[in-house]
Parts: sequence; structure tokens; C-alpha cells
Amino acid sequence: MTLAQSPLHRRHVELGAKFAEFGGWEMPMEYAGGGVLAEHKAVREAVGVFDVSHLGKATVQGAGAVDYLDRCLTNALARIDAGQAQYTLCCDDDGGVVDDLIVYRRADDDVLLVPNAANTAEVVRRLRERAPEGLTITDRHHEYAVLAVQGPRSDETLAAIGLPVSHDYMSYVEAELGGEAVTVCRTGYTGERGYELVVPVAAALTAWDAIMAAGEAYAIRACGLGARDTLRTEMGYPLHGQDLTRDITPVMGRVGWAVGWDKPEFWGRDALLAQRAAAEVPLLRGLVATGRGIARPGMAVSADGEEAGRVTSGTFSPTLRKGVALALLDRRVSVGDEVTVDVRGRTETFVVTAPPFVESSTR
Repeated sequence: MTLAQSPLHRRHVELGAKFAEFGGWEMPMEYAGGGVLAEHKAVREAVGVFDVSHLGKATVQGAGAVDYLDRCLTNALARIDAGQAQYTLCCDDDGGVVDDLIVYRRADDDVLLVPNAANTAEVVRRLRERAPEGLTITDRHHEYAVLAVQGPRSDETLAAIGLPVSHDYMSYVEAELGGEAVTVCRTGYTGERGYELVVPVAAALTAWDAIMAAGEAYAIRACGLGARDTLRTEMGYPLHGQDLTRDITPVMGRVGWAVGWDKPEFWGRDALLAQRAAAEVPLLRGLVATGRGIARPGMAVSADGEEAGRVTSGTFSPTLRKGVALALLDRRVSVGDEVTVDVRGRTETFVVTAPPFVESSTR
């Protein structure tokens, strides 16, 4: 299979990136001169920049665009206004998660969607399949690059290149950089204050170079998807394909806050209402190691000597200096309980914890 490459691929090669396949793209996992731990630390303490151009981009345009999406996706679009963003889910009729995505409400007739890379085509297909006449759903995956500038010094970095940094969390403003339009979003998936810039592909290199130059004063680092994973796991943020899947619903994944339960219609509504009312399905919980064990996806979790679930995400937390994980666990397991994880034949003890594992600083 030929992997897609980011418009910033040349810069990653110059920085000595180690690449891996991710959602059909060849993306940097870490860079020479520090690796995941140094990149993670930069985002928590100063500023880092990620190339997340693999994320999908699609638009829904035409009269009734917002109303249509509100009947499809889980969250209530009426909760936000033009200029705001919202986390939501695209579900199967049985409640399984096809994708989790961010919706940017531009106007009643113009919405930008940012799905996960591997799921963009499927989300677009489903929306087109049921769209009323007059709506246009366009896959713009390869028209735009996305750069995530994250960390406590992200404001200073972007202000130095003339971009606005005063807007609220989960909102965005349109601006200009080097003569090109750029959407400056107060979003991110690291748990730190930060921004995601949506720029035309033709402006990607210019934007990257400007950010790196402006961030030198704050010891900016280029960061790969390895650090993005450790950062999001410390926050307990779910990753589609692991913590949310066709088999792990929003109820099970504990993202019911992104469901408009009072809405009369959205894909999967009846199944999810029934699942929530029955209160029987396993739930996603956090785990923190008491020793040196590092849990990985798929590892079995036991409570009182009996199997109680499985790990969905797990890593070493550079901030806590111990293993943290997300696991789908039986309801008999509660926060504060001790459980064991089979780590390659060794029994390691973990404490069930409510994420985030590290305090969030997004605002």
C-alpha cells in the first residue's frame, strides 16, 4: 500500500524523524535529539508543534447543514454558535462508534468536520448517503494541513507571528499568515493550552517554519505522534480504534457528555438510550501502576482472581514516571480498587483511577 505523505514531510526528514504508518499516512513518531520523553516534556513545560495533517477535513454546506448534522451526530449542535467547535461522535445504528470528531460551526449552512484519518471516507460516505437534496458534503482531506501548537508558551509563540491567541477554548478565528488564510482553533488533544492551525497545503511549509522560528525563544520542539499518544493518555482522552470502537459505545467509553440525550434524533440513539438505562455494560476506567508495570492494549485485567476486563490503551507516563492505562472493566470494579494486569506473564498491580491522571491546563 502506498502511504500518503504530509505536505511537511520534507521538514520531518530534515529533523531526523522516525516514521510509521498511521491511518494510511506515513507520519513522524518521534524526532532525533530527544525522542518521545523530551517532546512530551516540551509540551507540558513550554511548547511543541505537531504535524497532524493526517486528520481528515470535510465540509457540509448548504441550507440546513447544521440541522442535518444535528440529526446524525451525537452531540447537540444547538449548544454552540458560529465560531465555536464541538467534540461529537458518529455512531452506527447499534451505538458503535464509527468515529469521534471535531465539528467547527461556521454558519447555519457551512460546517467543517475534522474526523480521524482512517475514518474520513466512511464518515463522508454515511453523510452523503442520507443527505437531503441541496446539501454538499466534500472530502477536503488533501486540501489542508493541520499544525498543532501545544503547551504553556503556545500563546507567545503564535502571537510572535501575528496570529490571534485571545479566544476561548473550543472556539476559532480566521486569520492570515504570509498572505494565506489560516483557521486558528483553540483545540488540541494534549491537555495543555494550545491551538490547531488549519492552513492550505501551499502554506504549510511557511507556517511550520514561522512557528519553529518564533518558538526558538521558548525551546520549541517538533513533536511526533508518540508524544501525542503519551500526552493524551495522561489526560484519559480516548483514541478511536482502541478506547472507542464499533464495539465500545459512548456509554461504555464514558463519553456520554458528548451525547445530546434529549435530542429526538441522532444515529444510534435508541440503542444508546437502552444501553444507558440497563446499566450493565462494562465501562472505561483509568489504571495507575503501583510498581513498574506498563500495561499495553489487549492485556487482561483481573479483580479478586477473576478476569474483569482488558486494557484498551496503556503507556509509561513521563509526568508521573509510572504506568497508566485505560481499561474496559466490569461494573463490579470501582474507582479505588486494586486490580492486576497480566504484563507478558508477570502479574502487576494497578489502582483503578478516574482520569485525568495529570491535571489539565487547556484553558
